[in-house]
Amino acid sequence: MNLFNREGRPTLRSVIGRGNLIVALVGVAMTSLSLTVLGVLALRVYADHNLHLIARSINYTVEAAVVFNDKVAANEALALIASTEEVADAQVFDAQGQLLARWQRRESGLVSALELQIARHLLEEPIRMPIVHQDREVGSILIVGHGSSLMRFLLSGLAGVILCSALSAWVALFLARRQLKGITGPLRSLAQVAHAARSERAFDRRVPPARIAELDSLGNDFNALLDELESWQTHLQSENESLAHQANHDSLTGLPNRAFFEGRLARAVRSASKYNERVAVLFLDSDRFKGINDNYGHAAGDAVLVAVATRVRAQLREEDLVARLGGDEFAVLLTPLHKTEDAERIADKIIASMALPVQLPDGSSVQTSLSVGIALYPDHGTTPGTLLHAADAAMYQAKRLSRGGQYTARSEHLAAHLKTRS
Repeated sequence: MNLFNREGRPTLRSVIGRGNLIVALVGVAMTSLSLTVLGVLALRVYADHNLHLIARSINYTVEAAVVFNDKVAANEALALIASTEEVADAQVFDAQGQLLARWQRRESGLVSALELQIARHLLEEPIRMPIVHQDREVGSILIVGHGSSLMRFLLSGLAGVILCSALSAWVALFLARRQLKGITGPLRSLAQVAHAARSERAFDRRVPPARIAELDSLGNDFNALLDELESWQTHLQSENESLAHQANHDSLTGLPNRAFFEGRLARAVRSASKYNERVAVLFLDSDRFKGINDNYGHAAGDAVLVAVATRVRAQLREEDLVARLGGDEFAVLLTPLHKTEDAERIADKIIASMALPVQLPDGSSVQTSLSVGIALYPDHGTTPGTLLHAADAAMYQAKRLSRGGQYTARSEHLAAHLKTRS
């Protein structure tokens, strides 16, 4: 059977056969290598820790001999410990750096040389430790480790790793051959992407490239179809979002419009009624907008409206809403509201934000101010319409009392305003 197609890609049967073999061998090799490295690192940590313990033990033992400069006692104490531990060479020096005692392991042969090589490559540098007596350094010790235990541990560990690796390789190859006729990986990816596109409309997912010629061609065609579907979906979403934004937002200031505000207000009133909460509506009106428009032109008026929208939005919490109702009228929805003073405090902040002049397109500047009316649910109205009317009436009352101020709705002012409007 030909193992390659016309484009030079391997066929399905050859890829599965060789792939199973390669995966099994690589997996076993990586596992064996990882276990070997971890074992060597663990042995090194153990040996280094043990060598430090030996150094401290020798330090305590020869301290008295070093203090009294007793070479015989120092050699005996040093040999007593070093001969029973994993030490290749141990030296004791006095305070002037003169050699006071030394012990060396007297072994020869290939095994001993191999042990020394293992110690040299796996252990840290020789350990040098000062000998301190009554807070004064009276000498030092130098210890070189020996690798006999390391070599035994290493050889036994390697034997175990080799045995386990051989067994794992045999099992892996046996199981891989049983799956030779299965086409799992590429087809599973293709099925998952197709399912996501059908059930979740996830057109952004793609089938990864396949080494198998037939499946790679199928995946490319499927990805091309997904590209077209994703482009179509993105276009529709963009059009819908653009239309929805235009329908619900003011084109000049970018704020929500009256329809959007009234919808949010209706939901806020229903929620407040259900959970026994309070809601505040602030009605804002510019005090000098008509004069600015008449004296400076519509471009100046637009600049004032944009500045008012930006400054008001900066004074609100993230969950609050500001909208342009039309002309120079704005409305703010505060929900949830804990107390009346909170609405009045925010109204003061909005009024204060108008203190700085507004820069006009021609480089000049004008001063404007806002009059703010406040209405609370359920104090001044239980429906969206009555709340807006109450806030509107309070705003006119604020204008009558003092432009650039605020006023909270009262029952009598609300009734008078509604009567005037009717």
